[in-house]
Amino acid sequence: MKKFLVAAVGLVALSMAAPASAADLAARPYTKAPPMIAAIYDWSGFYVGANGGWGSSRNCWDFLPVAGGATAEGCHDSTGGVAGGQVGYRWQTGGWVFGLEGQGDWADLRGSNVSLAFPRFTNTSKIDAFGLFTGQIGYAWNNVLLYAKGGGAVTGDRFTVNTNFGNVLVATANDETRWGGAVGAGLEFGFAPGWSAGVEYDAGQDHHLYPAGWPDL
Repeated sequence: MKKFLVAAVGLVALSMAAPASAADLAARPYTKAPPMIAAIYDWSGFYVGANGGWGSSRNCWDFLPVAGGATAEGCHDSTGGVAGGQVGYRWQTGGWVFGLEGQGDWADLRGSNVSLAFPRFTNTSKIDAFGLFTGQIGYAWNNVLLYAKGGGAVTGDRFTVNTNFGNVLVATANDETRWGGAVGAGLEFGFAPGWSAGVEYDAGQDHHLYPAGWPDL
């Protein structure tokens, strides 16, 4: 936008000077105008933002009987929409950009699978919220930033076991909070001073276990 405004002003000045004749102009040496220097986009400072998109969580189940041991019950993907916000701080040195960020999202990731060990039952999982606490490192080409991130993640999970016929609730573990690691990468574009938009991909892994003492299904 700054380049466009400078060019427009230059064209207006040339059109106003056009009617003057050579006799009206005082003799003077010609000096070439210095080249225009593009403004450098600065990624440093505090920021807040909003995000939205799609998520998927891979859930694998093991049954732990009171007598000990573990029985695999299969896996499923829980998918759905996510939306939330983030706050962070970045500082830039040369082309390198470093940062710290906290992100919190509402989520509606749902999925289920029929138990491999107990085919009469269905295991269902739901993630209704998650948070990310990450550090960032990236490289900027003026107003384009490519970065990687990594750190900790926390999820709010719900798990249930129901019968396949009648949908009778057999076991549940509501509102569990689980911690783990997360990594990600993103591409961000600054389209105006203080404003940017981008895309990001984050990944993590969690393994879910039935607590010992649940009914031996």
